[in-house]
Amino acid sequence: MAQELRHLISDTPRVMVVDGSKLVRKLIADVLKREVPGVEVIGCSSIAEARKALASGAVHLVTTALALPDGDGLEIARSVRQAAGQAYVPVIVVSGDAQQHLEERRFTEFVTDYFDKSLGHEALAAFIRGYVQPEPVEGATVLYIEDSRVVAETTKRMLERQNLKVVHVLKAEDAFALLTAESLGLSTHRFDLVLTDVTLKGELSGRDVVQRVRVDFAYGKRRLPILVMTGDSNRDNQSELLQAGANDLVLKPIEERLLITKVLFQLRLARMDGARSLV
Repeated sequence: MAQELRHLISDTPRVMVVDGSKLVRKLIADVLKREVPGVEVIGCSSIAEARKALASGAVHLVTTALALPDGDGLEIARSVRQAAGQAYVPVIVVSGDAQQHLEERRFTEFVTDYFDKSLGHEALAAFIRGYVQPEPVEGATVLYIEDSRVVAETTKRMLERQNLKVVHVLKAEDAFALLTAESLGLSTHRFDLVLTDVTLKGELSGRDVVQRVRVDFAYGKRRLPILVMTGDSNRDNQSELLQAGANDLVLKPIEERLLITKVLFQLRLARMDGARSLV
């Protein structure tokens, strides 16, 4: 993403950061300036300021809070998409209400991604860095459950390009066998993340994967993050997956950059928590 930001439209990439908090605007701006030399960060505290900034020229990435002094931050996403001459760029919601909006499926199609402020400033910095300067997570292993070999091969290549090790199985039952072996110390694998399709052949689905990992294995969201790939546009079904314990959803058709951003962020966040637990 850093290379994309450097070469899109202008020699000077422009990133708009919209938040009523001066501290949050500074944090995001500091990360961007550190990771993308020459970046121009446009800080806005309101919808009105953001619209004025959009009118002055195209931007290459946008972050916005949900609660702004003059309205709903989702209006920022709409304004970006509707701005004349504006290419399609990532619009990221940064909010303390992000998880609630996510579970209630209140985000519009104008939003690319989201971050919950409750995860802390260090995690926010890692999240933004994942967009502007993705870095591999060395030694991480993904347990990938997908019953379509064609889809699996394509997705595996996406992940392996990030130096991730991928163990692919066709059925949920096979995944549980591997997780059981790992829990008993009988496996050479140490899984760091589960990526599963929601629809699988056999008796068990991706929903069962989420429930069993969280309940039967008692692995929390940081111990073993779960991303669920789904083409189901039903918001109630999506909410149930998140409430059951999925960390995030990857909507089909899969866009490689977004998939990689979500996978690497969950891995980094889990490792940050693991490092803190050793202190």
